[in-house]
Amino acid sequence: MQQAIDIKTKSATRRIAFIQASWHKEIVDQCRIAFVAEMATRGYSEDVIDFFEVAGAFEIPLHAKLLAKSGRYAAVVGTGLVVDGGVYRHEFVSQAVISGLMQVQLETEVPVISAVLTPHHFHSHDEHQGFFFDHFLVKGKEAAHACADTIKRLQQIDALTQDRIAA
Repeated sequence: MQQAIDIKTKSATRRIAFIQASWHKEIVDQCRIAFVAEMATRGYSEDVIDFFEVAGAFEIPLHAKLLAKSGRYAAVVGTGLVVDGGVYRHEFVSQAVISGLMQVQLETEVPVISAVLTPHHFHSHDEHQGFFFDHFLVKGKEAAHACADTIKRLQQIDALTQDRIAA
């Protein structure tokens, strides 16, 4: 197993924020579980990850922005399951969430990794429950890969820019 990675950017040790929507919690929990397990294989202990739970996916972007602006986090991860509940069009919610997350990372220059899923059709029967339960395990692993890789690449960019400033 790799040694624990010290997340450093601009000489400050930083953490990872993981924001999770509460709707369909038993399914979305799988993303968190897989994310933590995969990050451990990449040298990140669970001790450097702070977990935040919000009501639904719509609340993730604001929390992501506040956490990113705090200067405490090297990356922010958001996960949730946006389904068509029949009251409003879930496409509008998912569009707002994904656009909001992109805006956060562009404004704060802190990477925001999205594992917010919007299935075209979701029903509460066992087949869909089982499929998305398993699929969120895959998404958690993919989010961990994206998170660790993005932190590494941004550290490389930071080192390049520091070398240029020193030269």
